[in-house]
Amino acid sequence: MTTDLTIQEVEQLGLEQVDDHLQDWCVFAEEVFGVYLDEEQKAILRSVQHNPKTVVKSGTARGKDFVTAVAVSCFLYLTPEWNDTGELIGNTKVAMTAPTDRQVGNIMYPEVVKLVSRARKRGFNLPGRLTGYDIRMEDKEWFLTGFKADDKATEAWTGFHAVNVMFAVTEASGMSEEVFNAIEGNLQGNSRLLIVFNDNTGTGYAANAMKKPEWAKFRLDSLNAPNVVNWGRVVRGEITEATYHSTHIPGQVDWQWVDARVKDWCEIIAPSDFLETEGDFWWQNETGKHCYRPNDLFRVKVRGMAPKTAQDILVPLEWIEAAQERWKEGKRNPMKPLRLGVDVAGMGRDSSSFCHRYGDYVEKFDLIQSGGVANHMQVAGLTKTKLEAVTNTFNGVYPQAFIDTIGEGAGVYSRLLELDIKGVFSVKAGEAAKDGLGNPYKDVTGVYTFKNMRSYLYWAVRDWLNPRNGSNAMLPLGADYRGLTDLKWNMRSDGSIELESKDDLKKRIGKSPDEEDSLAITFYPVADIDGTVKRSKTDNYYPL
Repeated sequence: MTTDLTIQEVEQLGLEQVDDHLQDWCVFAEEVFGVYLDEEQKAILRSVQHNPKTVVKSGTARGKDFVTAVAVSCFLYLTPEWNDTGELIGNTKVAMTAPTDRQVGNIMYPEVVKLVSRARKRGFNLPGRLTGYDIRMEDKEWFLTGFKADDKATEAWTGFHAVNVMFAVTEASGMSEEVFNAIEGNLQGNSRLLIVFNDNTGTGYAANAMKKPEWAKFRLDSLNAPNVVNWGRVVRGEITEATYHSTHIPGQVDWQWVDARVKDWCEIIAPSDFLETEGDFWWQNETGKHCYRPNDLFRVKVRGMAPKTAQDILVPLEWIEAAQERWKEGKRNPMKPLRLGVDVAGMGRDSSSFCHRYGDYVEKFDLIQSGGVANHMQVAGLTKTKLEAVTNTFNGVYPQAFIDTIGEGAGVYSRLLELDIKGVFSVKAGEAAKDGLGNPYKDVTGVYTFKNMRSYLYWAVRDWLNPRNGSNAMLPLGADYRGLTDLKWNMRSDGSIELESKDDLKKRIGKSPDEEDSLAITFYPVADIDGTVKRSKTDNYYPL
């Protein structure tokens, strides 16, 4: 990143190494504001420097408001641009907001004031008058302001257009969709949106941001806070109390507070029952070192996690995140054949989706734009090409393609049959979830049956992702998996499982679950010679 600051402006700001500060805002924060940032906080600040949207879930007293103040202050002072005559040619506007006036006036703004005041005491003459909840410059187009968000006064967000504009929202789980929609209307040019929150409900705009690929996502876990980590070293005899006190961060969560919450809100479990997706963790105190499982209060207030997913949600977000982490280190098993899921776009949709799955490893999703026009021949041609590009077999099983033949997919399937392409299967979401002999397909436990094939296929994805089943599922980054994490299910009176309708899901999440559909149909059960499909522990609970 470069700057057009004149020498005079550099002297005014009191920055001797502006280029270094512009390249890494963490340098600016530490050298100018004189603050200490732990590695997780540095990662958040660098994200705000480079990414349009950043969302942070946090435990209590983990420094989320502090790092927010650092981020908005860096944006305020490091993004404006001047020409050689000192004229402001790239203005900057920063808005901080929260659900209550107290959160803005007593928490957010004072943190910013502390930073500016500390910089000035250190000899950095940062410009601006501190007044009300604002920092006002001589140029009226360069400022920072803070105010309470009002769901009924979204017009307050108009007029925030600038070359550089940033919005910082704290306690974002308490903000309405209307406020965020108003904010997003101003995200033009060099814009930033930073939202920080405690995930008390697992729902709403902030919680959904944690599921969307366009957001840079972070979680501030109190177990990783420097005060907590360093006192833990004292408990283990690795450092002295004097060393701890020399590095103690005032106001940040400490070990003693967390230890009290461990005793009140967690239960000791056997190490063999440890599941990271449950929020399980190891903790050592005067009773020894044990493995703990937290309740929802501990998940939210300490670990910065969402409360456990409601019983009617198909897939918890934590399962998706765990599968994505495995994908980063994983790779395709050459002994597993390709299962290609093809969800064909209809007239009212933009994209057809191809899911490339090899056993546990989903290599990628390919999205093909259709522009709302039927493109059967293009999709059929691409399916043929993708199958022919994979030559490996496993136990004589060649690459297979599974086509959703409800609606537009029927034409693609028919064309592939005309071309005599082997290993192509028609999948009808509404057909009975039964094998060729009329036996109902069941879940991993052998207990649940399903209303239709769509319910069975999506439940197979759930079984695959569920860490309790020894899952090694791997999902690629960048996809939007809300068609799994927001999908609801219920138990029918006959004991079978039924999913929320696709239309209802689309209305709630504002998108068609194309990638999720293409993944689900890769679990279509290909019958054995006798017409049955076996799903056993040795077969990893799901088809190859």
